[in-house]
Amino acid sequence: MDSPAIPRAYLCRRFTPAVEAAIHDRYDLRLNEDDSILEAGQIIANARGAQVLFVSATETISAEVLRALSPTLKYVATLSVGYDHIDMAAARALGIRILHTPDVLSHACAEIAIMLMLNACRRGYEADRMVRSGQWPGWGPTQLLGRGLTGRRLVIFGMGRIGREIAARARPFGLEIHYHNRTRLSPEHESGAVFHGTLDEAVKVADILMIAAPGSPEIKGAINASRIALLPENAVVVNISRGDLVVDDALIAALVSRRVFAAGLDVFANEPEIDQRYRTLDNVFLTPHIGSATHETRDAMGWLLINGLDDVRHGRTPSNLLA
Repeated sequence: MDSPAIPRAYLCRRFTPAVEAAIHDRYDLRLNEDDSILEAGQIIANARGAQVLFVSATETISAEVLRALSPTLKYVATLSVGYDHIDMAAARALGIRILHTPDVLSHACAEIAIMLMLNACRRGYEADRMVRSGQWPGWGPTQLLGRGLTGRRLVIFGMGRIGREIAARARPFGLEIHYHNRTRLSPEHESGAVFHGTLDEAVKVADILMIAAPGSPEIKGAINASRIALLPENAVVVNISRGDLVVDDALIAALVSRRVFAAGLDVFANEPEIDQRYRTLDNVFLTPHIGSATHETRDAMGWLLINGLDDVRHGRTPSNLLA
């Protein structure tokens, strides 16, 4: 009897070596060697004939892409928690199953959130530049005065797994934890944090506003001029969620006027073509969407997809199956 054919897969972005090796073991793998961000036409041309499409948040998997690769394509596996870059309605209509990578990146993302918060509050970019440029005149009593954390109110917009990990790391700094969610958490998950039923009420007390909500069309532009105006004077804004949750014009205006003391941003609208004005501001600490960028986390994300695909191909329902 002939052995069953090895299913074909296409990898849109390069994964870690251990994960790529495991995918090679299971699939007839084709990959995007130069790791560039592919447009829809390139994905269609390169992945034609694949049963499995491995993607990340940088690829837009539209109805056009899914229809062009159907009916051969059976699975899309995205190396991300969010899946708003995939047309889920089209996938369901075509019978294409979608897997993602929840849970395993919460610790890494929380670490970056704390790093952004600290650097925004304590003027990390300005301090680093001063030393590197040779322009440091020596210690001074009023040099680079920042915002201390003890006793300040940290409002977490989006108290899911990542938000709760941020809260756990923030409490030892002496921060008072507040949050806004669509629904209030159980006392066990709340851990003493103060719940606000509306985002408007939450931002009014946010000495530090931490944006950790999952991206969705309903909250696009949620941090707009009117909500920024509600922030306390000298507030700090941190975003590790989605760039389009923030209205750039509003945040930049507040940073320029110093209505907002500083910001720490890991995500941006239209990545990597970010609003050029951010690059000119001293009171912004910028990182290039590295929330989950540790060896351990990216390996864990890749293995979650591999194991989930193994399960679903053998009739089992993995925890990371979306549709």
